[in-house]
Amino acid sequence: MTQPLRYAMNVTLDGCVHHEAGLPPDAESMAFWTDELRRSDTLLYGRVTFEMMRAAWRRPGSGEWPGWMGPDEIPFAEKIDAMPKRVVSSTLDTVDWNAELVPGDLTAAVERLKAQPGRGISLGGVQVPAVLAGLGLIDEYTFVVHPVVAGRGPRLLEGVPLTLELVGRREFGSGAVVQRYRPVAQGKPFPAAPGEDDPASAGNLGRCRSSRRRCRRGGRRRGRSGTTRVAGETQGRRCPIGVD
Repeated sequence: MTQPLRYAMNVTLDGCVHHEAGLPPDAESMAFWTDELRRSDTLLYGRVTFEMMRAAWRRPGSGEWPGWMGPDEIPFAEKIDAMPKRVVSSTLDTVDWNAELVPGDLTAAVERLKAQPGRGISLGGVQVPAVLAGLGLIDEYTFVVHPVVAGRGPRLLEGVPLTLELVGRREFGSGAVVQRYRPVAQGKPFPAAPGEDDPASAGNLGRCRSSRRRCRRGGRRRGRSGTTRVAGETQGRRCPIGVD
């Protein structure tokens, strides 16, 4: 029996997953995210998410948490700081913060990780989850939907069609709603236009090196209804293809 790979993410009503797009955290949401960490033994991140989380939640060398961190945030910080982590990256040679790099082929590496004994693997971020969802390797999806319309920014599982079954729901006092799903079927993706990379392809992981430069892989493609879909981001937003 394999341990489950669980993807959990904050998302706005219009599907934006930028970490600054939703409501500010409160006691209820921080308790929820701390409990989510406790369901798993290992964290799995791409480089961008790993470095962002490390900067925010790594215990300082003094051993004391910074003064800005309130009592609602310290249990989360204590838990995430101590957990083993695995990092998917094509640019890093070494990692710290209780972490190891994921070696070799991503599919094989994640399947080996899932085959190890444990309560589960907690997956975060944007790019790596889209790849793993496209490969059918995620066993549970948890979305905390915020009552906010961002209007722009990186989108949830961009380019990855899925059919999901709702298995749990919870409302926060803030108006955010937790929706927990399990996958039912892998959808058929829209074909990429000629000369355009498929953002859900594992082979694209790591090809775009900068999230700050304009993504030049973007292009227009036609959906089944004939409406225009845009692959890639415009200047000033994160490139959705291959930021590790």
